[in-house]
Amino acid sequence: MGKITGFMEFQRLQEASEAPESRKRHYHEFVQHLSDKEAGVQGARCMDCGTPFCTSGCPVNNIIPDWNDMVYRQNWREALETLHSTNNFPEFTGRVCPAPCEAACTLNINNDPVGIKSIEHAIIDKGWEMGWVLPLPPRQKSGKKVAVVGSGPAGLACAQQLARAGHDVVLYEKSDRIGGLLRYGIPDFKLEKHLIDRRVEQMRTEGVEFRANQAVGGRGKNALSARKLLQEFDAVVVSCGAERPRDLPVPGRELNGVHFAMEFLPQQNMAVAGDKVAGQIKASGKHVVVIGGGDTGSDCVGTSNRQGAASVTQFELLPQPPAQENKPLVWPDWPIKLRTSSSHEEGCERDWSVATKRFEGADGKVEKLIAARVEWKDGKMAEVPGSEFEMKADLVLLAMGFLGPVQQGLIEELALDQDARSNVKATTDGPGCYTTSNPKVFAAGDMRRGQSLVVWAIREGRQCARAVDEFLMGTSDLPR
Repeated sequence: MGKITGFMEFQRLQEASEAPESRKRHYHEFVQHLSDKEAGVQGARCMDCGTPFCTSGCPVNNIIPDWNDMVYRQNWREALETLHSTNNFPEFTGRVCPAPCEAACTLNINNDPVGIKSIEHAIIDKGWEMGWVLPLPPRQKSGKKVAVVGSGPAGLACAQQLARAGHDVVLYEKSDRIGGLLRYGIPDFKLEKHLIDRRVEQMRTEGVEFRANQAVGGRGKNALSARKLLQEFDAVVVSCGAERPRDLPVPGRELNGVHFAMEFLPQQNMAVAGDKVAGQIKASGKHVVVIGGGDTGSDCVGTSNRQGAASVTQFELLPQPPAQENKPLVWPDWPIKLRTSSSHEEGCERDWSVATKRFEGADGKVEKLIAARVEWKDGKMAEVPGSEFEMKADLVLLAMGFLGPVQQGLIEELALDQDARSNVKATTDGPGCYTTSNPKVFAAGDMRRGQSLVVWAIREGRQCARAVDEFLMGTSDLPR
């Protein structure tokens, strides 16, 4: 694959990006995909390694060595077809996926891994630029109707696969625009929303019907009965994500200025889209503290800097991870190591092993937080005596992960069984995979597996579509 000696001749090349001080002034994407020549050189680094662990490290099992070789040989259209054979939306994963495939790359054992994500990014962007990404409507219709509830990456992938199989698919979304987490969870500077819009248009041509502002199982004027869907459709897929945030129940939590990250981030996405957001939570001129060290916390950092925060600090409860993992010990698994995002590069103080004890303020507004150092022994946390400190905080953003899907509404109305983590219960293998306790209802994505990655959601949406197709037709030609 690639050039036989390429991995010895060529170094890994990072994608070019706009300088931090410049990109903080706008909400557009700032990473440029590789040129054709650069991507070809990076494809040449792919080794003839015999067992491509990158493919198994990738949740959608992308056929990575094949399209690396095609890019090396400049067979771009063939590379695009191979990429699309396993991934419905490589423009999403090529931008926001953390690339577990690269962690699993054989070259990563003792060198820099192949730049798989950057090559994927180059392939799909070139495909759109050349007009090669076209609708794939079915040759014939099945006469079966499927409702998909939730238009995040799992719902979109599931709906597209089912429509291509010939089923009449209606995709429901409670928000005003299609896209779920992609639309309102990921900032525009990481994923511009026109990328979603053009996929929606492709899917509409393929036969998917989109219904936004429809809260299935919810309450209010736009609510739709989930039981009604069971009567009108031959199958129902629930892919509503894991939207229940982990709270921080400490004194002062009720003060104004302490918010969940997913109260803060979607409002800025709406503003970028041109909406007027009444009472928007803004970081302008404020001392911002982000509690939580994951991707959502990083997105809060980048957004706060763009809004003109006076300072941004990010706390993490766990100890600081090592700068470099022990590769022979952890490869090909995803390593725990220090990760510095593009948002951190734009300006942020980071601190680890910190527990927030309380918030304090005046006139109902937060002004500071009181925290303490903690140490971990045998997996247990203990406060370090005498380590308590305070920090000025005008805006506190809680980005500590999610506890599973919202329980009220859809899950209650359909009386779906749940697992020990409160996710909708459904298996992923064997007969009846992705089927819930109701044989007509299937579950996919974060709603089934819990908080996870966009690439895992796409995988589950694709596999769930095959399970639904088998349920309706007795057999399926859709890929797993």
